[in-house]
Amino acid sequence: MSKQRVLSGIQPSGKLHIGNLVGALQNWVRLQEQYECYYFIADWHALTSQYADTAQLREYIKDVVVNCLAAGLDPEKVTIFQQSHVLEHAELHLLLSMMTPLGWLERVPTYKEKLEQVSDKDMHTYGFLGYPVLQSADILIYRANHVPVGVDQVPHLEITREICRRFNNFYGDVLIEPEALLTAFPKVPGTDGRKMSKTYGNCIYLSDTPKEVEQKVRTMMTDPARVKRTDKGDPELSPVYQLHKIFSSKEEQAQVAEGCRTAGIGCIDCKKILIKNLLTVLEPIWEKRKFFLEKPDDLEDILSTGSQKAKHAASETMELVRKAMNLDGLK
Repeated sequence: MSKQRVLSGIQPSGKLHIGNLVGALQNWVRLQEQYECYYFIADWHALTSQYADTAQLREYIKDVVVNCLAAGLDPEKVTIFQQSHVLEHAELHLLLSMMTPLGWLERVPTYKEKLEQVSDKDMHTYGFLGYPVLQSADILIYRANHVPVGVDQVPHLEITREICRRFNNFYGDVLIEPEALLTAFPKVPGTDGRKMSKTYGNCIYLSDTPKEVEQKVRTMMTDPARVKRTDKGDPELSPVYQLHKIFSSKEEQAQVAEGCRTAGIGCIDCKKILIKNLLTVLEPIWEKRKFFLEKPDDLEDILSTGSQKAKHAASETMELVRKAMNLDGLK
């Protein structure tokens, strides 16, 4: 029995950080053993916010590929490809845009939020409004059975399901309605306590040096009530403790939590434990990053081979779509 297919992507809108590692890459590695996985670099999606400056796009794409491999993705088991190298995505996006109601796009949860939050860029573009249609094309063109998402992301997948149902209602059961593959995505705090995001500049990057990681953790905020070493605190108010929940053992978590509440441990000592555990996770990734960065031709081959395989799968779907829509010629 053939494996069911999983589709997911990541934007090359900046260097990847530890939030991308625990929120996406580590989960992708787990899924590659159970599913037929298609993982793509969403460079067209990156243009929805980075359209005015693409100078670093190639470097960011390379960073995504290197980190995917360094995290443990096996190109012999999964298909790693670049979105813009499979032009069928654009064709299906165009066709789906013809039948997607405007109101569906305007009610997408993140649409108005980003318009309000992003003040340094003009987001009032067709590309940004139509982002969910392109995202739907990305998923539907591979007839993906599952899309890995967190519970809070299910509404974002629902518009793809709605577009799929609308298409099939008009043209027959051509496209496969994808199911959410619910995954526990831990919230990864940045160095300033907010969600780790390239937008906020509060990231610990996978390309950082050990010294940079140590410096960033040492300067992280903790419970503001702990002004002096002898002050007692609440570990749940400390972003450092939230990172402990991800990277430290249960015993270490209990140790630093109790030490924080009783002032039995200082913030510096608490951070030292986190630094040790972060480096333990990152060191093998750094070694693999160095290995792959020294083989640019191999990276190009992996991306080229993956894109060719993806194009073959996408072309099969587009043949069905064109036929269903009577766009396949006169015969």
